[in-house]
Amino acid sequence: MLKNRPILEIKNITKKFNTSDNKVLTACNDVSLEFEEGKILGIVGESGCGKSTLMKMIIQLEDPTSGEILYEGEDITKLKGEKLRQNRRHIQMVFQDPSTAFNPRMKVKDIICEPLLNFKLIKKKQRDEVAKKYLNMVDLPESFADRYIHNMSGGQRQRIGIARALSLDPKVVILDESTSALDVSIQKNIIELIKKLQKEKNITIGFVCHDISLMSEISDKVAVMYLGNLVEVVPGRQLKNGCKHPYTQALISSVFHLNMDFSKEIENIKDEAPSPIDMPKGCPFENRCKYSMEVCKKEKPKLKLISKDHHVACHLNKER
Repeated sequence: MLKNRPILEIKNITKKFNTSDNKVLTACNDVSLEFEEGKILGIVGESGCGKSTLMKMIIQLEDPTSGEILYEGEDITKLKGEKLRQNRRHIQMVFQDPSTAFNPRMKVKDIICEPLLNFKLIKKKQRDEVAKKYLNMVDLPESFADRYIHNMSGGQRQRIGIARALSLDPKVVILDESTSALDVSIQKNIIELIKKLQKEKNITIGFVCHDISLMSEISDKVAVMYLGNLVEVVPGRQLKNGCKHPYTQALISSVFHLNMDFSKEIENIKDEAPSPIDMPKGCPFENRCKYSMEVCKKEKPKLKLISKDHHVACHLNKER
């Protein structure tokens, strides 16, 4: 099977923030990733690993310190003015908490149609008709068009967020923890909706999530981040049984499920992650890794191909 072309490429992206005491915090450290057209790329890692910062740079809510973000071959970090505004049509985002992302004084039809009005793609008199079309698309009643967002449940709000994001017919959609605040049953319905729309519209999706088990089910490819670094990129179907990085393996082993053997001791990841203000010289996971070697303390491992579509940044794994 031929590999889909990358519609979005992140090349050596680094993001640093200056702290109040004149130190430098590294949120993303030389990250390179490809988003294949029409595929779902899952991005997983502990809180503070840099995954949300990376997504904010993709949708241009944050500027990278260095590196490139190529959409259709053009570096969007260099765009200014009207070209920057027009590019926002191609890459949209569904936020974790839609209740804080939307104006509570706006009706649902205005929330959905606002991007279309901003780009002069519809007229005001078309709002009712267009809003009903997108409500149908996300399996909500047309009568919701005249509701306010605070009169809706969490799952319904998230469907409105999806409808708004898709209203501009984007090629890439970023979902930042978009299901984490939902009940499990509602989460399942939202995931099924996302997968259905992704296939129907051939959308490229970047899915940020803490739930590594969910990632393995829905993602074509999973990128694992740790302390701002990309440590493994693995096909979704291989994540549970084929991951190679000790950190990814630790995340997988921490997942509880009904058929697990509770007689076996559950391994914890020892110690704390280093501070992103004082990044270690060698492997960022070295102080917590049970396989740590002397080379791990001195030399940061590079992300390398170890098998088809599988990259790992670890001294234990040999390059193919």
